[in-house]
This record gives sequence, C-alpha cells and structure tokens, in this order.
Amino acid sequence: MRVIIQRVSEASVRVDNKVAGFIQAGFVLFVGFTHDDNIDDLKYIINKIKFIRLFDDDNGIMNIDINDIGGSILSISQFTLYANASKGRRPSYTKAMKYNEAEEFYNQFNKMLIEEGLKVEKGIFGGDMKVSLVNDGPITIILDSKEGNYEKA
Repeated sequence: MRVIIQRVSEASVRVDNKVAGFIQAGFVLFVGFTHDDNIDDLKYIINKIKFIRLFDDDNGIMNIDINDIGGSILSISQFTLYANASKGRRPSYTKAMKYNEAEEFYNQFNKMLIEEGLKVEKGIFGGDMKVSLVNDGPITIILDSKEGNYEKA
C-alpha cells in the first residue's frame, strides 16, 4: 500500500462538475493498493497517518499531528501510484490491485480512518476526479507499507 500525504491549507475534489469532498487544514491522501496488501498494511498506514507530526508548533517545528489541529483528510484513490514506467512510453499498471478488490480496500481504509476519530472526505472511486489543493509548506510525504515495520508502528 502506498500513500502520498500532502499537508494542505485547503483541498477539494470534483466529479462531474460537482464537489464530492472539501476540507480545510489537514491532509490530502493519494491512496494506492497492490496485489498482496492486507489488513496489516491498512493498520500500519492508518497509524502513521494518525500520528505523523507534520504541523508546526509555536516554535515553527513540525511537532503536531492532525489530531492536535482538528484537521481533516481528503482521501483520493489513485491506482497510478503502482505505475511502472521503466520500459517504453506507456506505463504498466500490472502491480496495481484489481479494481473490485481495490475498491473494497479503499472503502475499508476510509472506514478505519473514521473509526480512529479522523474527519474524512473522499473522492469517487474510479471516477474522473479533479483535485484542487493548496499544499502548505510544501509538505509531501510518501508512505509505503512494504517499507514499514508493523511491530514498531
């Protein structure tokens, strides 16, 4: 599982010219799944998102997490996080999880974020989304559950 976190001052996603989700301060999460992801991958990434300290304290040091600022999450499914563009000119997406299974994982991921007490808006899975965001910092972090250590999360 891969997630790109962008710290934002505001963000929105539109589908068919309608706002599907809007947040102010918080994170935009671009979320992708691969074939062998499981519940442990979800738990690991959610724990990281919930407690990663990417907001400034009074001294300007990134020492505050999303809970401390009462921030929100805009969750966007993005299978292209598993693109392989090493050969040719057209990326291959064979490492991305299949559509139906990925949709289940994405829905479970968002449900688990909410169960952790986080405020979540989301795009439309498989939709042609137009994402607008103001990256605050800019701060962009890449999380990959396969590079993590579940026991220390």
